[in-house]
Amino acid sequence: MISIPMAGPIVAPPRHRFLRVRYQLLGGLLFAVVLPVLLRSLDGTWVITAQTTQNTVLAAVCAHILGFLAFRRLGTFPGVAAAGFILPTFALTYGFIFAVIFFFRIDYSRFQAGGSFMLSTLWYFGWSIAARRVVRHRLAVVPGGNVSGIERIQNVVWHHLSSPDQAVAGINGIVADLRADLSDAWERYIADAALAGIRVYHVKQVTESLTGRTEIEHLSENTLGSLNPNQFYLSFKEAADRLGAVAVLVLLAPVLALIALAIRLDSSGPVLFRQERMGYRGKVFTVYKFRTMRVEEPAGDGRESAMTRPGDDRITRVGHVLRHSRLDELPQALNILRGEMSWIGPRPEALALSRWYEDELPFYRYRHIVRPGITGWAQVNQGHVTDVGDVLEKLHYDFYYIKNFSPWLDLLIALRTVKVMVTGHGAH
Repeated sequence: MISIPMAGPIVAPPRHRFLRVRYQLLGGLLFAVVLPVLLRSLDGTWVITAQTTQNTVLAAVCAHILGFLAFRRLGTFPGVAAAGFILPTFALTYGFIFAVIFFFRIDYSRFQAGGSFMLSTLWYFGWSIAARRVVRHRLAVVPGGNVSGIERIQNVVWHHLSSPDQAVAGINGIVADLRADLSDAWERYIADAALAGIRVYHVKQVTESLTGRTEIEHLSENTLGSLNPNQFYLSFKEAADRLGAVAVLVLLAPVLALIALAIRLDSSGPVLFRQERMGYRGKVFTVYKFRTMRVEEPAGDGRESAMTRPGDDRITRVGHVLRHSRLDELPQALNILRGEMSWIGPRPEALALSRWYEDELPFYRYRHIVRPGITGWAQVNQGHVTDVGDVLEKLHYDFYYIKNFSPWLDLLIALRTVKVMVTGHGAH
């Protein structure tokens, strides 16, 4: 019998039972669904057997489980303070489930449904606070290759190893540049760690998961394959985008008319701003926005006039309000209806800027593999940028969005965008 040597100096941190999925979900269901029923049963046991109560319990269980799954999925994306999305996430799932019940005229208890919703958010707020105190990522870094500077990533305790014999206790994983030419001793160390149940991460994988950026130095067959978006979701999203555009244009027609009137009264010029931009699959299209700047003749090659600098004196009084609230973007519902844009995706650049970036940045054109959006992953993380260096970072965010193209990421971007619109924080 051959014994497999284990990594003696490597000790994994103890696992906390309450962090396991079954304890989180079971505790949440008991606290948020069963407890309201028990409180109502104080009026009599007949409450438990009533059809209204049973309908409410079934709906609350479905809404709670959906909210739990969405909350956990959103929390896996980098830079997400999951606690901040508990309330809107459960509001969406409870609102959706009980809207369906209301539509089909099924009897339910509003008191019990409201109590279940409030207790669900309270449970996961408490769990999130407790988890932050107990759990913190501790990663050991193997020297060699491209691992320098990784300690700049925050919210992680980094342990830089100096020797394969170094004892490290309580780590969650080991980070190494697996493409580097490591010594035999370090390769044995990594192999022993994997056999001991310690997760081993490639440095690029860790950087991507903690920063929300996908950096690409060379396009390879594997890279292109991993960056191709899910075609089924791409088609589904296009249909949902167009339905949303119709709803916005119909329901917000009075608001659009008032904004148009305010623009005409504030400054001379057309209500709508039109500009050629690079779009889906590299096709040029005309984007529509409410005009927020004074009308001026473009200077030079059009690149400077296409850039909006912080504190730009061309922005009108009404324009400041529209930009701060993002209401200037609403006419792009027309572009969405025509299939040129999406609600969520990489922002389309002005034609002059796009051609400049293509000349300066490798792989820039690859961002056009999905439809451009009114808001996107780069916008909620970075904001508006124009300099080439910042655009390269923006490109990394765009690639991360394409690689992780999913309804969960779109939901997260939508929630962050609503937060920007309501609070104004992060608006440019």
